[in-house]
Order: sequence, then C-alpha cells, then structure tokens
Amino acid sequence: MNIDYKTSLKIDYGFEVNPLRPVTTYSEEIQNAKCANSHAHPRAQIISCSSGITEVVTKNNIWIVNSLQGVWIASNEEHQVYFPNNVKVVTAFIDESKLNNLPKSSFAFEPSSFLTSLLEKIISFSNPNIFTQQHSRIIEVFLDELSTLTPSKTFLPTSQDKSIKIVLDALMNELSDKHTIDYYASKAFVSPRTLSRLFHKELGMSFGDWKMRLKLMEAVKQLGEKKSVKEIAFELGYENVSSFIATFKKHFGKTPTNYIVR
Repeated sequence: MNIDYKTSLKIDYGFEVNPLRPVTTYSEEIQNAKCANSHAHPRAQIISCSSGITEVVTKNNIWIVNSLQGVWIASNEEHQVYFPNNVKVVTAFIDESKLNNLPKSSFAFEPSSFLTSLLEKIISFSNPNIFTQQHSRIIEVFLDELSTLTPSKTFLPTSQDKSIKIVLDALMNELSDKHTIDYYASKAFVSPRTLSRLFHKELGMSFGDWKMRLKLMEAVKQLGEKKSVKEIAFELGYENVSSFIATFKKHFGKTPTNYIVR
C-alpha cells in the first residue's frame, strides 16, 4: 500500500470560520497526490469521490472512499487524505455554527443518491460570498440529510501502541502473506497470546479479523482501479477466486463485481 505521492495539496476551506458561508465545497480531478500535512480544522467535512479511490487516515481509523462510500470528518479531528492514481474528489466543509445537530465523531457512510445530488447542487453554487435564499434553503435540506448519516463497517481501526503498530505496518506491506500470528508476534517481540490480547484491547477485533478486513479494503481499492477480480484475489493471497468472492460477499453483502457498480 506504499505509494510515492508526487503532489502535496493545501486546501484551506476547512479553516474558514464564517456563518455567512455555512457550507463550502471543493471538487477537482487529482492524480497521485496527498494533503500537504496531517491536519485538523474547525469545519466538519464530507469526503467523497465520483470516480477513483481516496484513502482517509485518522488517529484511530483508516477508510477507503469510493463512489459508493463517503467519510464524515468531525470538527477538529486530525486526519490525512491520500489520492492514489486518478481521483475526482467531491468534498464539503460545514461551518461550526451548523454542527449542533450533526455527528460528533468521524465515520464512513454510504451516501444516498439524494445526498449526492444535493452535494452536486451545492458545488454548482461555486462558493459564493453571499448565499441567496434559494442557496440557504438547499443548504438546510443538505444539513438535515447529514444529521441522519449512519456509520458503515468499512474501516480499519488503528492504534498508537508500539507493538501493534509494528504488526499493522508489516501486514499492510505484506498483503499476500499467509503467516500466522506467531510470525508477527516475533516481529513485535511479544508472545502470540500477548499480541492477541492487544488486538482485542486496542482494535476491538481479533488478529485474523483485522487481517481479513485489510485485504477486503485493499480489494475495494483495487476494484476502483479497474483490476479484475481474479487479479485481485491472487494478489491478496487467496487460494482461488471463489474463496475471495465468498469472503467479500459475506462482509459487504455483494460480490466484488456488483459492489463497484452503482
């Protein structure tokens, strides 16, 4: 999952404090880029993309964003955003004055077609300095839709624990490996039992579940890059395509082919 990002972006909309501009937007085609630094801003943010894949990383979670999934970033949540390959990013920033009824924590969600249409409409406003009554009415409907967002399960919990971090970094750089927990415990200089306990304590899931979720999120990323199901299955170390499809469908409720089609 390591990529040499060629471009660093500095987008300042999230730092604006201005109730007269309750929602500002940014939409652009980006290639092989990342935000200049990990950052936090007073405005909450929706991160989505109409094409391609975006990776969003916070202190405790990693999310893969595609055309079927967005991420809500709460106000003042430190995060970093990566745009591998070609991405059409679609994002909105919500002023602090409008956050009372909106989620207080960050999470991934599956946007409704109505929410997507509202966001596209607001982008067409082109961030005016003065919002008309029509603008304001649409913004209020948009904010009401945001208040109903519910988290999806497509995320990877992370941890600052030193031993856990060693193992997670190794897993993310060895996507096709078939090593057991014993192998990774030796890398972190702890016993398998200790590592298993740390996974449950720090990440809320077992070593095997985290490893499977990592592979599935990478699968979603590669589907967005138009790789074939067969190519993805073998690249992620599955014995055969059928076992990969079965695991994917059990987790997402759809086959890989159906998942990426709106």
